[in-house]
Amino acid sequence: MADRSGSTSEKLLTAGERLFARHGIDGTLTRQIVAAAGQGNDSAVNYHFGSRHGLLQAIIARHMADIEDRQPHGPLPRDADGLVDVIVRPVSGELRSPSGRDFLRITAQLAGHSGVATRRMAQPLRHSSVGAQLDALADVLLRELPEPMVRERLAMLIGMLTAVLSDRARRIDEEPAVLLAHEDFVDTAVAMLAAAVRAPLRPGGGAGR
Repeated sequence: MADRSGSTSEKLLTAGERLFARHGIDGTLTRQIVAAAGQGNDSAVNYHFGSRHGLLQAIIARHMADIEDRQPHGPLPRDADGLVDVIVRPVSGELRSPSGRDFLRITAQLAGHSGVATRRMAQPLRHSSVGAQLDALADVLLRELPEPMVRERLAMLIGMLTAVLSDRARRIDEEPAVLLAHEDFVDTAVAMLAAAVRAPLRPGGGAGR
């Protein structure tokens, strides 16, 4: 887990996470972040992060570092189910903290920009363990499916995973009494996402239509 200090930059990161998660990346103004962080200078975000986009990138980078810390050791699985498992579990660990839950609500807004459908993964996903796991999953799926379909399935996997985790994050904060236990939720998410990513084609499908 990365060090979390009480510095101005940390206050801005925390305020940015919360506002981006609840009001949207595009709906949050820099001055709102500055005010929520208890700062009096409207240029604080630019001073510490270069821009509002720089703040967003810093938020993503620190949580990706936490996800890296939770990665399993050893070689990657060689089957789709195992690869979906090692993709989902470390990311799901973000549900265990308020900061992580805000991050997951942010990722749902960014899912369409992952780049997996075009083989141009966005940073910092590209050089992360999750990026390597997605590449390995693509190799497995390519044994049975044409590449355009594999890329679409990976994009759908990212979209479904981020949506499910974002909704879970919101419900933990708003209605925790009706939730599955964490491990049961993760097991269910892994099972359903693995089934989706390797779902068989309908007869006659997959011919490049």
